[in-house]
Amino acid sequence: MVLILEVGEGEGWRSGHWTPLYDFHPAHGRKMAALAGWSLPVQYQDSHVDSHLHTLQHCSFFDVSHMLQTKILGCDRVKLMESLVVGDIAELRPNQGTLLLFTNKAGGIKDDLIVTSASEGHLYVLSNAGCWDKDLALIQGKVRELQNMGNDVSLEVVDNALLALQGPTAAQVLQAGVADDLKKLPFITSAVMEVFGVSGCSVTRYGHTGENGVGISVPAAAAVHLAAALLENPEVKLAGLAARDSLRLEAGLCLYGSDIDEHTTPVEGSLSWTLGKLTSGCPSPFLKKNVAMGYMPSEYSRPGTPLLIEVWQKQQMAVVSKMPLVTTNYYTLK
Repeated sequence: MVLILEVGEGEGWRSGHWTPLYDFHPAHGRKMAALAGWSLPVQYQDSHVDSHLHTLQHCSFFDVSHMLQTKILGCDRVKLMESLVVGDIAELRPNQGTLLLFTNKAGGIKDDLIVTSASEGHLYVLSNAGCWDKDLALIQGKVRELQNMGNDVSLEVVDNALLALQGPTAAQVLQAGVADDLKKLPFITSAVMEVFGVSGCSVTRYGHTGENGVGISVPAAAAVHLAAALLENPEVKLAGLAARDSLRLEAGLCLYGSDIDEHTTPVEGSLSWTLGKLTSGCPSPFLKKNVAMGYMPSEYSRPGTPLLIEVWQKQQMAVVSKMPLVTTNYYTLK
């Protein structure tokens, strides 16, 4: 059995939020990359393309423990979060989540995040590791501000690992280890359940790859046990950052820092400073051609419009296409 979990910068890193490195087979091929204080697997023994295609056809295991997980507690938790994001949280049903944005005073995007209204009486917030410090400072500052005004609100950093299964057989794989009926769990909704003998797991139906999948927030001490149980299924293979990035690009999902940042507003799709600007691009393993995302004036945005773009100081022909480039397969109740 081979398992590598993401690692932080030593024990006690970021107030105890730390996941150790496990490698049960030293000869197992892997490539690592540094991101926001974490050492992350770019790929495992399988090639990037093989991992990408396996995710589309079967099920892949992604360790995404580098993501920031927080809880907003108190009677005024919705008031706090709605003062920071673009979106409606008050109308969320119990255990329903939504994709939202932290914005600056000019309307630029500080980060994208998922907020879930947990039935246990808190908001569960999942945001990007690369924005960890500024996101945490933003929320903590608003907590202090509201507390000083007499509001009932507090913040808790969740010291859990975060494991993700992505692919058409992900729900089938997970169903073997839970008593709950996953068919009743639609896109961006959550439920707390026991998973392969590990109690207190929060399972959320979502897909950062465009495929049907789940994220499992699990107590860090039980992460290795749960990961090993999932990988015993022959449908499941390890996948790293490379496959995750090419999959999300095929699905038309933005990556913070590349496709969106503080110079991009939620409502703007064409800015003068982005004329011809490409934000993400890679060879598409599924389509077997090069794909990219970017910004352009609205008069050039119609699907089928031919463009001349510059890539590495060379001009290339391109055609505007409708997103997603590959059909997404999120699970919704019908």
